Amino acid sequence: MKYRKLANTDLLLSEVTFGAWAAGGWMWGGTERKDAVAAIRVSYSMGVTSIDTAPIYGQGTSEEIVGEAIRGLSRDRIQILTKYGMRWDLKKGDFAFSSKKNSGEDIDIYKYAGKESIIAECEASLKRLGTDYIDLYQIHWPDSTTPIEESMEAVSRLVEQGKIRYAGVCNYNAAQLAEAEKYITLASDQVPYSMVNRGIEAELIPYCLQNHKSILAYSPLERGLLTGKIRRGHVFAPGDHRKEVKFFKGDNLQRTDDFLELLKPMAAEKHITLGQLVILWTLEQPGITITLVGARNSEQAIENANAGETTLSAEDVTIISSYLEQLELVA
Repeated sequence: MKYRKLANTDLLLSEVTFGAWAAGGWMWGGTERKDAVAAIRVSYSMGVTSIDTAPIYGQGTSEEIVGEAIRGLSRDRIQILTKYGMRWDLKKGDFAFSSKKNSGEDIDIYKYAGKESIIAECEASLKRLGTDYIDLYQIHWPDSTTPIEESMEAVSRLVEQGKIRYAGVCNYNAAQLAEAEKYITLASDQVPYSMVNRGIEAELIPYCLQNHKSILAYSPLERGLLTGKIRRGHVFAPGDHRKEVKFFKGDNLQRTDDFLELLKPMAAEKHITLGQLVILWTLEQPGITITLVGARNSEQAIENANAGETTLSAEDVTIISSYLEQLELVA
């Protein structure tokens, strides 16, 4: 595994970071806790030292699983990235959407990052994670009802108290990053980025490169689409959100599959899977610091971690990008 420095920090994050959304089960059709714990532990044994989670993932379940998985390990060798600002237990802020817990109970999700809410969320996360500090604390989504100044000042207090080491954001655009930077030094912006979702290349990546911010790319495999394992006619489990996502609808699965067929010879030559090839391409894109890749069991975790054992040449990246130019998905 290779490691990269998180901007404006002394943290070295594993290029392949464990994304623990799916491990929490919420919106993924449930979770097998034992499998999720095993996936994190086997990842760690292969050099994946960084884990990204959030309270909303399973309404605390993902953070609890992470806490269980790292128990007994050397805390100073692990980087815990978690978030704040999405509440299912408080009707305040921007209404996001209605959902269901893993148990089937109806819940409403709100994006809220008020000062007292952040302080309370941090305490709850520390307890679930079984640790006394968080390495990177990130607002999950922008909250239009709370001034960015208020949110960042609350996070600054947590830094002063030693409960978090560094601050980041998620899903912020360049203007929001610039506003937040007036009140706190940010390390990173965690945003969606994949071969089929490259919107950040226009404005956000240039801003981050110019202003020395790391980009943590989530969903680089586009929720499994780019592994080549989800084919036309795939039946998703009840509660799996992917059946409503455009990339999995209509002709898009077939078009993506045709594109992936072009990549198979290169993957075979390098003795890696399509998913590993996609991760490596993503890591070679300008501005991308790490990739956040999810796994629900040890087999998936091992495959993801092994991506870090291979490299792509500049020519490889150019060839893949040329194939990608031919891929047209329906909105």
